Amino acid sequence: MRQLGVPYRYGGSNPNGFDCSGLVHYSYNKAGKSVPRTTGALWDDARPVAEANLRAGDLLFFRISGKMSHVGLYIGGGRFVHAPSSGKRVTVADLQSDFYSSALIRAGRPR
Repeated sequence: MRQLGVPYRYGGSNPNGFDCSGLVHYSYNKAGKSVPRTTGALWDDARPVAEANLRAGDLLFFRISGKMSHVGLYIGGGRFVHAPSSGKRVTVADLQSDFYSSALIRAGRPR
């Protein structure tokens, strides 16, 4: 959670700026686990998990603008951390919000 407030930066994967998959990649590396860098590669690597079985650290994949293009990191309690988009900062969001609950297409656990 140290990265809360870090600005979004396309292609960013360090505390100077993160994009969504860069934040996931950085967070897992800090925890000693290697995961792919891009949202698509994270999708391919993750084992599907039912929403009812989510655990902290699971990945949440979202369809934004008609395609799977966003990933967040589940932190428990129905919340996740993510780097939303240009002009915004790393933040915690509610998975049950109208926007994110309708955009969620799959949860996954890195292999």
